[in-house]
Amino acid sequence: MPGAAEARGARVRHFLFLQGPLSPLYRRIGARLSEAGHRVTRVNFCAGDWLHWHGRECRFWRGRLADWPAEAARLMAEGAITDLVLHGDTRPYHRPAVLAAQARGIAVHVSELGLLRPGYMTLARGGLGVLSRLPDDPAAIRRAAARLGEPDLSPRYPGSFALEAWQDVAYHLPNVAGFPLHPFYRRHTPSHPFADYLAWALRLAGGRRRRNEAARVEAALLGSDGPLFLLPLQVEGDYQILAQSQFGTMRAALAHAIAAFRDGAPKEARLVVKAHPLDNGAVDWRAEIARHAGADGGRIAFLDGGSLAALFPRLAGLVTVNSTAGLDALRAGVPVATLTPALYDMAGLTHRGPLAEFWQAPRVPDPALLADFLKVVVASSQLRGSIHNRAGLDEAVETMSARLLDERVPDPDWHVEPPPRLARARAMGVPL
Repeated sequence: MPGAAEARGARVRHFLFLQGPLSPLYRRIGARLSEAGHRVTRVNFCAGDWLHWHGRECRFWRGRLADWPAEAARLMAEGAITDLVLHGDTRPYHRPAVLAAQARGIAVHVSELGLLRPGYMTLARGGLGVLSRLPDDPAAIRRAAARLGEPDLSPRYPGSFALEAWQDVAYHLPNVAGFPLHPFYRRHTPSHPFADYLAWALRLAGGRRRRNEAARVEAALLGSDGPLFLLPLQVEGDYQILAQSQFGTMRAALAHAIAAFRDGAPKEARLVVKAHPLDNGAVDWRAEIARHAGADGGRIAFLDGGSLAALFPRLAGLVTVNSTAGLDALRAGVPVATLTPALYDMAGLTHRGPLAEFWQAPRVPDPALLADFLKVVVASSQLRGSIHNRAGLDEAVETMSARLLDERVPDPDWHVEPPPRLARARAMGVPL
């Protein structure tokens, strides 16, 4: 029986799925694409992948990572692949596949958690972050926004920590047990699951003490005088740090920011280093701060908890590598400096000079340009839904399937080649 696409006389496409988020999302999207009459192939690399999606359309790759680029290229050529779908575009198995797809003119669709959480997922054509095709030219953003309506930015689908934790455990522990079946598999996470879960157990056990301490520190900071700058930490091992920054580790980025603060910030200014909400506590950030702060330790505070939004009205500025916290800060009217070209890093929104200038004279973002930027971001890559909420998952399946089935060429006003941030990032040492 012909599929829906064949029945309509539409082009039958062949979607190749690699690793997705820790969720049934990709399996359910694949089923929708198949129902629409298109071909779907999924490559599994480990037991966790298989548990999330197995069936006749799935195949295993058990070879060595060094051999994967050639295998990915073969799959695309022999399978007449038209579209590549993956979660994150710089994981060890994903980056070679993206390059192979681009060499053959295959459309690349990259998913990630939404930039405007909660309530959105990201599905971007071409790449994310430094590899994004979204313009970084204010004039182009304004031109594109002029044809768009106001986006709905209301929060939806609050996340469930219990669901998120269960999804993580249900994926990673089978990979440990199934190691003999895929001995060459290279995980994309930085630490062994047992080490990660032990760190989390210890962190959760001290949760009440940590929350009380964070409330005390936050209250003191809100009541303090002088300029207050914030550095929100990103998770060690995050590919925004590993692959999309020049630092390679968050510890190196922290050392860089502290050194710049000590050298250039006013003596009355303070720097707050805030732990990421999903930090497992394996890195002793207090010790890292003390190691680099030296005689200026009294000017640098560590906040392990508390509310990012509560700090915004008090901040003179926020410094980040490329975290979405920077976009949250811009939306709150806080001056932002990025250490590497983030998606939202553009003239008129972020500081575009050395940190020495930022500490002394932080400039607030242009609210009209920010409103236009948000319009274009939502239209180009943000879709309603969530993988950490059951109702949100249902909507994500609908919105992301519809976007993948839409064959219209991306609007040239919000999709430019080559990636406009890439040359600047490479000049800074970003390994892409």
